[in-house]
Amino acid sequence: MGTEVIEGRRTAAAEGEVVVFLIGMRINKLRRMRSWLPVFRAMPRMLRELAQDKESGLLGYRLMLGGPRLFTVVQYWETKEKLLAYAMDADKEHRPAWTAYNRSARNAGGVVGIWHETYVVPAGRYENIYVNMPEFGLGAAHGTQPVARRGDRAADRLKVA
Repeated sequence: MGTEVIEGRRTAAAEGEVVVFLIGMRINKLRRMRSWLPVFRAMPRMLRELAQDKESGLLGYRLMLGGPRLFTVVQYWETKEKLLAYAMDADKEHRPAWTAYNRSARNAGGVVGIWHETYVVPAGRYENIYVNMPEFGLGAAHGTQPVARRGDRAADRLKVA
């Protein structure tokens, strides 16, 4: 994501279906660092791997902190198929990390929680606006364009009457 402010009203230049993947962890017992630190360290490895592989399907991501114990990554993907392929690939970082988490979580007493949500949003069913912002979110993943190309109002961009 760039830091240069783009003046004016813009919207994401995404076309067609949009895939948004939210994934995160919550540290339930701060003092049990040995149990949650491996989970915490796994995500940066996965993101580096995905960013280096232009064919992976990851278009962009943003790290978000939800307090001292909750960490979230918002990811934008080309297709749900590429997201699922990465998740299942035994030769990539995700599958071994998931296996290790499951093995250690069984006996860890709820020290760390993980979660994810996947949204496959059909064309015309997402809307966004960025005013005097650097490229951000879906706009950073797909690029941006002037709002007028999609419609001046949110209802126009959502193709809602």
